[in-house]
Amino acid sequence: MQPQNKVLLVDGMALLFRAFYATSYSGYIRKTSSGLPTNAVYGFIQYFFDAINQFEPTHVICCWDMGSSTFRNESYSQYKQNRMEAPLELLPQFDLVKEVVAEMGVPNIGMAGYEADDCIGTLAKKLQADSDVLILTGDHDMLQLITEKIKVIIMNKGRSNYTVYDLETLFNVKGLTPPQVIDLKAFMGDTSDNYPGVKGIGEKTAFKLLNEYGSVEGCLECLELLPSSIKKKIETNLDMLHLSRDLATIRLDVPIECELIDSTWNLRHEAAARKFEELEFGGLVKILSVP
Repeated sequence: MQPQNKVLLVDGMALLFRAFYATSYSGYIRKTSSGLPTNAVYGFIQYFFDAINQFEPTHVICCWDMGSSTFRNESYSQYKQNRMEAPLELLPQFDLVKEVVAEMGVPNIGMAGYEADDCIGTLAKKLQADSDVLILTGDHDMLQLITEKIKVIIMNKGRSNYTVYDLETLFNVKGLTPPQVIDLKAFMGDTSDNYPGVKGIGEKTAFKLLNEYGSVEGCLECLELLPSSIKKKIETNLDMLHLSRDLATIRLDVPIECELIDSTWNLRHEAAARKFEELEFGGLVKILSVP
């Protein structure tokens, strides 16, 4: 009997941003002797191999955002408009980290007009047919992707500190099913992504509604049973409820391809070591000796 494939889908942006801020808060930014900032890439590699060692995947794919404009901006012009510009020292590291990932032998996947989440969702849906899928991220939105075959690894503060969510953990920890992760944001919005949901409905009320009626549809079918103040809020913000739900929904049909065979984890030791030396990552070369 063949051993089960285990695919690790890495949310590259989540790891890169986390690495940048974790290594730059003191004010010191690691750079090469020529002045190229590399702190985020250096930290990314550490996080990456922490996960490889802990979860031992047979296949690895790294997914990326490809520019700031996506179909979500077209649906709602204020989407993510509250985000600060990326720090200057991080800008050259967006391409650099993909070079490092490619040299290690891992496919980089992304598509203009979509977010990394959408690429991860699409690949997870496809690959779960004959693999167990693990999604490595810090983004709780990804919890909507959990199935019997898909787990989401949330990175907590510090290194090698994870919460692994399956269907049971999601329900035990958050009291939600995967579709309810979307509907929760439809009601309460998302301040980090900058859309409001139903004005006046916060987390507590949103949970209560989902607990009692199961879904957005369930609530809308029972509007007459709701307290008049909540009923009025939903009716007044009905368009934004539906729009917020759409914005929160990770797409599963991005036109991308990555075959399982192309993502086999087989670290290219020599190519990676050359790249590490070029970036003056001498202290990390030993990490490449892991199996």
